Amino acid sequence: MKRSLSYVLLIITGLTLSLYGKGLAQSYNRDDILGIWLNEEKDAKVEIIRTDGKYYGKIVWLKEPNEDNGLPKIDDENPDKSLQKRPIMGLEILKGFTFYGGDTWEDGTIYDPKNGKTYKCIITIKSHELLHIRGYIGRAWMGLGRTTEWIRTVL
Repeated sequence: MKRSLSYVLLIITGLTLSLYGKGLAQSYNRDDILGIWLNEEKDAKVEIIRTDGKYYGKIVWLKEPNEDNGLPKIDDENPDKSLQKRPIMGLEILKGFTFYGGDTWEDGTIYDPKNGKTYKCIITIKSHELLHIRGYIGRAWMGLGRTTEWIRTVL
């Protein structure tokens, strides 16, 4: 009897600590990623917005918005020739993210205008001032990708 009472107390203590630990974890709202974010290289700012329940991001500032000839930088690395003349400024690079709760927005893509490639992507908020952006090929957990940090900023 004494052993089973100890076992019950151990289970109750474990459950209590588990629930307490979940309470300590930061909770985020679906719109906490809205706003303007500076990329890790500090050469672009991306504004994240919500449209029809999905999240999108477009470039709203570039450190060097123009080519050496003074003309605006264009999406010349895009494999689709019909898109190679569009300007980088205003380019939508984050598309179709969904917030399922917790700290992660999933099921979206990120376009990298530096190489013209689109990747599957997961956005994880680490604080109200820091995002982890993970672009990947295949499955996110397999390691075939890159994670970068963006910090909240103003335009």
